[in-house]
Amino acid sequence: MEISLHFRCKMAFPNRGGCFNFNLTPFSGLPSSSWGKATRRVSCVNATSDFSRKRQQKKGSISKSKGSGKGFVPKSSVGSSSKKNARVKKGEQTLEVSVEDDKDGEVEFSVEEKVVIVDKDSEIDREFGDLSLIDETLGVVESSRGEEIENIIVGDGRLQEEGTSYIGDDGNGKSTGAAIDGIVNEEASRTLKLKLEENLRKQEIERIAEENFLRGTQMFVYPPVVKPGQDIEVFLNKNLSTLRDEQDILIFGAFNDWKWKSFTIRLNKADLNDNWWSCQLYVPLEAYKLDFVFFNGESVYDNNDQKDFCIPVDGGMDVLAFEEFLLEEKRKELEKLAKEQAERERIAEEQRRIEADIAEKEEDRLQARLEVGRRQETVLRLMENAVKSNDNIWYIEPSEFKGKDLVRLYYNGSSGPLQHAKEIWIHGGHNNWKDGLSIVERLVKSVLKGANWWYADVVVPDQALVLDWVFADGPPQNAVVYDNNHKLDFHAIVPMATPDAQYWVEEEQLIYQKLQEERKLRKEAIRAKAEKTALMKVETKEKTLKRFLLSQKHIVFTEPLDVQAGSTVTVFYNPSNTNLNGKPEVWFRGSFNRWSHRNGPLPPQRMLPAENGTHVKASVKVPLDAYMMDFVFSESENGGIFDNKFGMDYHIPVFGGILKEPPLHIIHIAVEMAPIAKVGGLGDVVTSLSRAIQDLNHNVDIILPKYDCMNLSNVKDFQFHKTYLWGRTEIKVWHGKVEGLSVYFLEPQNGFFSVGCVYGRANDGERFGFFCHAALEFLLQNGFNPDIIHCHDWSSAPVAWLFKEQYTHYGLSKARAVFTIHNLEFGAPLIGKAMAFADKATTVSPTYSKEVAGNPAIAPHLYKFHGIINGIDPDIWDPYNDNFIPVPYTSENVVEGKRAAKEALQKKLGLKTADLPLIGVITRLTHQKGIHLIKHAIWRTLERGGQVVLLGSAPDPRIQNDFVHLANQLHSSHNDRARLCLAYDEPLSHLIYAGADFILVPSIFEPCGLTQLTAMRYGSIPIVRKTGGLYDTVFDVDHDRDRAEAQDLEPNGFSFDGADVGGVEYALNRAISTWYDGREWFNTLCKTVMEQDWSWNRPALDYLELYHAARKLE
Repeated sequence: MEISLHFRCKMAFPNRGGCFNFNLTPFSGLPSSSWGKATRRVSCVNATSDFSRKRQQKKGSISKSKGSGKGFVPKSSVGSSSKKNARVKKGEQTLEVSVEDDKDGEVEFSVEEKVVIVDKDSEIDREFGDLSLIDETLGVVESSRGEEIENIIVGDGRLQEEGTSYIGDDGNGKSTGAAIDGIVNEEASRTLKLKLEENLRKQEIERIAEENFLRGTQMFVYPPVVKPGQDIEVFLNKNLSTLRDEQDILIFGAFNDWKWKSFTIRLNKADLNDNWWSCQLYVPLEAYKLDFVFFNGESVYDNNDQKDFCIPVDGGMDVLAFEEFLLEEKRKELEKLAKEQAERERIAEEQRRIEADIAEKEEDRLQARLEVGRRQETVLRLMENAVKSNDNIWYIEPSEFKGKDLVRLYYNGSSGPLQHAKEIWIHGGHNNWKDGLSIVERLVKSVLKGANWWYADVVVPDQALVLDWVFADGPPQNAVVYDNNHKLDFHAIVPMATPDAQYWVEEEQLIYQKLQEERKLRKEAIRAKAEKTALMKVETKEKTLKRFLLSQKHIVFTEPLDVQAGSTVTVFYNPSNTNLNGKPEVWFRGSFNRWSHRNGPLPPQRMLPAENGTHVKASVKVPLDAYMMDFVFSESENGGIFDNKFGMDYHIPVFGGILKEPPLHIIHIAVEMAPIAKVGGLGDVVTSLSRAIQDLNHNVDIILPKYDCMNLSNVKDFQFHKTYLWGRTEIKVWHGKVEGLSVYFLEPQNGFFSVGCVYGRANDGERFGFFCHAALEFLLQNGFNPDIIHCHDWSSAPVAWLFKEQYTHYGLSKARAVFTIHNLEFGAPLIGKAMAFADKATTVSPTYSKEVAGNPAIAPHLYKFHGIINGIDPDIWDPYNDNFIPVPYTSENVVEGKRAAKEALQKKLGLKTADLPLIGVITRLTHQKGIHLIKHAIWRTLERGGQVVLLGSAPDPRIQNDFVHLANQLHSSHNDRARLCLAYDEPLSHLIYAGADFILVPSIFEPCGLTQLTAMRYGSIPIVRKTGGLYDTVFDVDHDRDRAEAQDLEPNGFSFDGADVGGVEYALNRAISTWYDGREWFNTLCKTVMEQDWSWNRPALDYLELYHAARKLE
């Protein structure tokens, strides 16, 4: 009798895969009862729900159950087969076992005669029910309940492969049957427990379903308490749903108020009464709520009467924790996107580089081809005209030679201008001086030739076709007298050299290689310079931002100074310097993102005393989506007296957040703009401030009149935009880019701006009033909705009241008006009216704002009036990238750079080239600029042995004539040390800033002043009168150390009070004495002022604070 068994070898042969047939043949002579005994210990580890002790029989062919247990995966393909032999041992008896893969996925007991295998152990009956052997891995048996059972044991041991130690044998022949029984019982208990739990689960679902149906509740979930990280089942009663007539039912949902992991799953008919449908879904660990609706896959929904279905998740994240989690996920996503974008940019840049390289190579090849053609033509012409000798002047021996030969060249010194020379030298080259000077030899007198014949031994250059040379009375650099054959040079043919096609091919290749190398060096130099410029800009911005953050440290600062998103920061506040001085309590009240953060304001927090005794402190957790920290202080939890920085609030930028500040849209309406329509400082401010704000990722447009005198060559992409009507006048609109800024040019067809000038017409008020109204109408008609409309000085002052009276409630309601006074000397009545209507107003320096505070146009509006210092454009005024100076320099080589610039300036103006203190004056010659002080300073400088250069002109003819007379006088008496240039010259101004040691600005009043700022940018030391912006930016080296330290600056110049000559002389003498007596210290001062940032980096931050404060106003 042979029995074929099919097992899964998961436990019996743990290191083997595949399906096997076991052919069991009883030993000969073994009684039938003994066979039964030998097989009664076939053990399986899955339980059955059948608790009958009745013995059951397994007959014939047993097919594999279709429902295998979860997690079991076949380890071999169906249809493969193999066969092995093994033995099963019981005492002295051995069973021969044939192991063979089953091809059909079924277990067959192949018997030569019909055999019934009877299990003698009723425990198997009781605990496992019907068992079947399945086809995947030896050692796994399946019960009649469809469950997989492992650990197949025949006799007292497990089935084993031949050649291995027997499982169930301790190696000494002792049985381990008792241990196996324990394993079987333990596994049986576990399986039984699972089966009981499954039955209870089904009963509970049936009960819940019935209860919900009776209540008319159409939906429930199981388990009823949903927890994160588990699978749940969602049930819908189709009869109670709006989807009762639909064939398909799907669930569409997400977690956490629809913010996390959306899903769509099809529901299937459940094995329940009353038409319940269900699906399973996984609840993620981050969930605190499940949100969903049901639908038919198209447009019919059951959304719980438009309230959606929602199920709370117990024990998961709370809402705030999930928000933090989302922010962290967003941060990771942004980092990933940034890396991907950087990689795309790198690839694109590499592609551009490759394309540019190809184009450059083609360009250099073409240039080499043209050059070799030119050389070929020239050399051939020289060869035609060249001779082997000129017997009376020169000749060469031997007469026949070629490249690399040593020849002797004779020269008759008496034949030309060198007849009296004590030495004669040959300076030579070849092929029309192709490689420059390649032959330099001293000639010696010929004893044999006598007379005045000289000779030199010369090696003929390789590849030479023609020799080129001149004779001189000394070596290169030292020669004075030359014989250059009447400026034609000497040329001799190389007789044995014949240029062929290959020569010119090689020549072209050499030219190409040289061009490539030169290009490479140029590109490397440009790249290195650009990288250094960019690095200096970044470092300057970082330093300026630190100054900005520390500028209010006497009142408030943070630790750390750079606030990072996701961190905890401590805010320190000194109430003794504010209106909360003496209050028993100070409360911190804050939020983020300009008070617009999703979590709203932070709860008021009582501040605690800090260690230093004068400050109080509070700690704040900064969310990941913060880009700005906002706060004020109050005397109590409920408010009372506030310190809100005079209505501006305190704001500190947050770095590293996942959100960036939304860009503002600012529109400047102005009548000047540098460089296309510049008359004074207004034009510089409009351009430079706009660029600085745009560099901070905000959007800026400028509206400007289209003057007929405008220099449009500085406008890129200039093109017609549209036409519109206002005030019965057709207005053409043009658009272009100026210094990277978007500019709209308004050209009314009434001729107002076709008069050849910006200012100076009798109807200037009417012209600019029309422009202001037309500009606002342009914004309205074109759908602009800016955040800020910024107007400047009297010329665009009407914008402020026209906007408020006629446009605020008619389409431009979002905007706020900001007005800047550049000079109160002009148009005070218009300025006063604009001050009344503007939301915020500024002037160009803090000190000037105090100086004009009493003016009737200003005084009623001080609550909204702020002084913000102007800056200079560091790209226009940059000594490291300035084409108008001889040597580019930074603070690292300022001494060398300024020395070269001074020498170039002296040579250009015809001054004595000497190391003398040089005073520069660059100004408009008006009484405001202190012209009487300028004159005195010129004479005093000359008395002290210095030099003076003045650049400027006077709009008043009388003042201009006065300075013309002074120039004539100085050029006559001090021609080598004084030069007055009375017409503006832009390149010369750059050279003066770089070449001067000092720049004098003795203004009687100066709202801001840019001259002293530009001077420091070039390492020139300012000498100024203490007024307006001059006082705010120049700190005297002898008297202003404390004032400079309060601004986190070093002293940087010389200043004086008063408007008399004694004041300017006091400052000037100290400056010149410093130059003479402390040159090393003076050079250090030049380096210091160069490293100070007087660009728009800081003013732009102040203007942004002002813009945001204006937007807060109702």
